[in-house]
Amino acid sequence: MALKKYKPTTPGQRFKIISAFDDITTDRPEKSLLAPKKSTGGRNNEGHMTVRNIGGGHKKKYRIIDFKRDKEGIPAVVKTIEYDPNRTARIALVVYADGEKRYIIAPHGLKVGQTIISGKGVNPEVGNTLYLSEIPFGTIIHNIELRPGQGAKMARSAGSYAQLMTREGKFAIIKLPSGETRMILQTCKATVGMVSNVDHSLEKSGKAGRSRWLGRRPRVRGVAMNPVDHPMGGGEGRASGGHPRSRKGLPAKGYKTRPKKKDSNRYIIERRKK
Repeated sequence: MALKKYKPTTPGQRFKIISAFDDITTDRPEKSLLAPKKSTGGRNNEGHMTVRNIGGGHKKKYRIIDFKRDKEGIPAVVKTIEYDPNRTARIALVVYADGEKRYIIAPHGLKVGQTIISGKGVNPEVGNTLYLSEIPFGTIIHNIELRPGQGAKMARSAGSYAQLMTREGKFAIIKLPSGETRMILQTCKATVGMVSNVDHSLEKSGKAGRSRWLGRRPRVRGVAMNPVDHPMGGGEGRASGGHPRSRKGLPAKGYKTRPKKKDSNRYIIERRKK
């Protein structure tokens, strides 16, 4: 995963750092795995804006990703590594021995022509999906299920990974990308390796227009608004705005919003770092 820096022949290229896309093998997605994706522009069914800072952007089609990896015991060959406009990670087109094609989140280091497999008794190699009861301690994993058969929910974005620490009773203890340590049932699945496109966090758009291509509209700071529009608005000159809080008045920067009696709290061993 290499990054590309441009010679600043224009102001927009002066700070631009983007992916070189050297890991991508094709620019034509598999048509049978595409689905329409409608953009809301932040409007509801009445046309009223309910979410700010959303709109525009390039038209996209959704790539149907196999997060369940439920074709167990059937080997699949990696045909292509592709760009997905809907996520930060790369995706891989795999063709199973019975001819079925599916997209998966591409792990870092996965190559075209490589064979992957999921299920019980599978070797813990990059791209293979195993049950947490069979993964060796200390293994780097991603695409982790929260409930058996639900499909992957955690560690799915570019460069992210979790680590299997130990097992206790019917639970496996996982250290998540946030630093949180929690218990997950051993009957849940996870994929070996870390997610591809590890340099994504180092990219810089270089200009406002690249954000507009992604469907992000300008965001006005609270301190630049009037008192009627934001709790931090108003004041003479460049006032700092007082205690940081959201437009609805909820405190930001340290205020805990997680419910104290949330059912899954009992599965969390160590909270994420502040």
